[in-house]
Amino acid sequence: MSAFITPVVLVVGIGLISGIILTLAARFMAVPVDETASIIRDALPGANCGACGYAGCDDYAAALAGDPQGVSPTLCIPGGATVAQAIGEILGVDAEADAPIVAAVMCDGRSHLTRQDMDYQGYKTCASVKQFFGGPNSCKHACIGFGDCVDACQYDAIHICDGIALVDRDNCTGCTMCSKACPQNIIDMIPATNRVFVACSSKDPARQTRDVCEVGCIACRLCEKACKFDAIHVNDNVAKIDPEKCTNCGMCVKACPRDIITLIPKQKKAQTA
Repeated sequence: MSAFITPVVLVVGIGLISGIILTLAARFMAVPVDETASIIRDALPGANCGACGYAGCDDYAAALAGDPQGVSPTLCIPGGATVAQAIGEILGVDAEADAPIVAAVMCDGRSHLTRQDMDYQGYKTCASVKQFFGGPNSCKHACIGFGDCVDACQYDAIHICDGIALVDRDNCTGCTMCSKACPQNIIDMIPATNRVFVACSSKDPARQTRDVCEVGCIACRLCEKACKFDAIHVNDNVAKIDPEKCTNCGMCVKACPRDIITLIPKQKKAQTA
């Protein structure tokens, strides 16, 4: 009988001793939890997108709790004014959020308006194909269209349509992840109130642009002449809009012979009964 009891006693004893050691270790080696950081973390959306400049929501919350006067509570772009206000109330600081921004793809080179110089059969990501002679498109500044931006977006706000990326403003939070993922650097972040942008990033001369794209900017400067607010200028062979000056009047859109200046329609307000 003792042959069976002795091993049981040993196992129980080892388990008891191990439990005591683990309990003591947990007590003396525990990392203090900052309750303020935990409360702030609960107020954040949890996207861990990195748009705030920190590795994720946990790091941002810890930074805010550690230096409430030095770290801005308005850095969470997806959370916007609501989250900024909540953090401000937690920390007792002013939290006036910046104006919301949205992504805009500076290219309208859809499949039927451009051509491809090669039939690429390799690994289909924008980053990888760009390493192969700059990509398959005849315009080397154009959207490659393999969807690295789509994979980066956590909000279903950008999709590939007819060969180019298009942004759904209703879903876009301005987190900047699509812009960071684009190897062409053609996704800009613009104020959500700005509804006009030039959907072209080509810096090639007009003749070369005409050869590769039916809608690329040819730097004709007719948009400059039409603008009454000094809000659009041609630099490096492509027109660029200053969102701080733009009034969304649409005059540059009408003047553009290439139809490359995009005007996002105003959202209709829902009618109340």
